[in-house]
Amino acid sequence: MDLGIAGRSAIVCGASAGLGRGIATALAREGVNVFAAARGEERLNAAAKDIARDTGGTIKAVVADVTTEDGRATLLAACPQPDILVNNAGGPPPGDFRNWSRDEWIKAIDANMLSAIMLIKATIDSMIERRFGRIVNITSHMVKQPIGILGLSNGARAGLTGFSGGLAREVARYNVTINNMLPGQFDTDRLQSNHQKFAAARNVPLKQFQDEAREQIPAKRFGTPAEFGAAGAFLCSAHAGYITGQNILLDGGQYPGLM
Repeated sequence: MDLGIAGRSAIVCGASAGLGRGIATALAREGVNVFAAARGEERLNAAAKDIARDTGGTIKAVVADVTTEDGRATLLAACPQPDILVNNAGGPPPGDFRNWSRDEWIKAIDANMLSAIMLIKATIDSMIERRFGRIVNITSHMVKQPIGILGLSNGARAGLTGFSGGLAREVARYNVTINNMLPGQFDTDRLQSNHQKFAAARNVPLKQFQDEAREQIPAKRFGTPAEFGAAGAFLCSAHAGYITGQNILLDGGQYPGLM
């Protein structure tokens, strides 16, 4: 399927690895001019080179920490009027809420809620003027199925979800959509890191913990960044204009509820 977005421009945050790289790759394959942002210069440049080689697409690496005002300014200077915005920031570490200070809460909210809102604020009006815009926020399945040790992430991402739902309904008439992708367990560096911590906390081998985790997923496997990227690219497509304000769960069937 031709997604109808060749020649469009896209900002993809956290594009050097994992789910962000998955979406950046899928968009580049569709002929989108991708501005890939991440903090680590060496890793980002390597990812951009690989994506360009594998897709034949146009991808520009922008070294920027989008959780900071300076980082967002750098990114927007490179691509001030994107047609597509993919917000994505790594979540804060797990822990016990009794040990989290106010500063840690503010840091989590800045990274996983306010940074996305500031990028939306900076780009959405030009999308409205052009009568085309696709905004995708990568959040987490924990928004629907929270657990205590990820409270920093749960709280910040839930805030972004609520904000996006309201705004999506205001801008839908202009062919600007805002959707949230809620990934479950995808085979990324972050998943490996979390599993190592969880396994250590239970004092069990990592392989045992991961085998048990797979068994709890109806699909009996972890997702891949490539299939996540393909789903994200469709939400950014010309064909997805009637999908907005949604929280789309990608978890291999793990969430047991209806809504």
